[in-house]
Amino acid sequence: MKKTIFTTTLTLLLASVAHAQDAGANRTAQGVYKVEPTHTFVTWEAKHFGVSTSRGRFDKKDGTIEIDAVAKKGSAEITIDMKSMNTGVAPFDKHLTSKDFFNADEFPTATFKGSEFKFDGDRVTEVAGTLTMLGQTQPVTLKANGFGCYISPMIRRQVCGGDFETTIARTRWGMNYGVPAIPDNVRLLIQIEAIKQ
Repeated sequence: MKKTIFTTTLTLLLASVAHAQDAGANRTAQGVYKVEPTHTFVTWEAKHFGVSTSRGRFDKKDGTIEIDAVAKKGSAEITIDMKSMNTGVAPFDKHLTSKDFFNADEFPTATFKGSEFKFDGDRVTEVAGTLTMLGQTQPVTLKANGFGCYISPMIRRQVCGGDFETTIARTRWGMNYGVPAIPDNVRLLIQIEAIKQ
């Protein structure tokens, strides 16, 4: 009887430890992740003649992220389709993708390459890298406002992601139209989720 109780207790204890380890693994980013496009958006905000705030987003993007929260390192390459501009106003989209701004016919994509990841525990807090846009490559650092991982109930796989942001001066990429009446600074807000491969 005592042996049976001991065996049952030991089994439950080992199962609990295994469950805790699995749960911990579910929260820790480690591996290669593919950007999940339906939960990933790049949104921008910019003052319109210094008065109201214009907003828009790019609807098409893809990319791959490699994270090792244990070793505290990572890399990322995200490509954005500049013709997928969406402000909700078609004439505005047309102007923004013209030569005055993003010149999407000549430069159809923009690419962010992240090369330095910073962590707080197993959470990404910052990603430094470069943004190539309009044929120019400049350094950019994304600050994380939140980061985490979970097991998707739909696909039964680990998904990691968060909210990131930065502010860029568009003239650094040669986008000079309207300055200074239309301010230089543009705030980028990146909502991203990626599926472990």
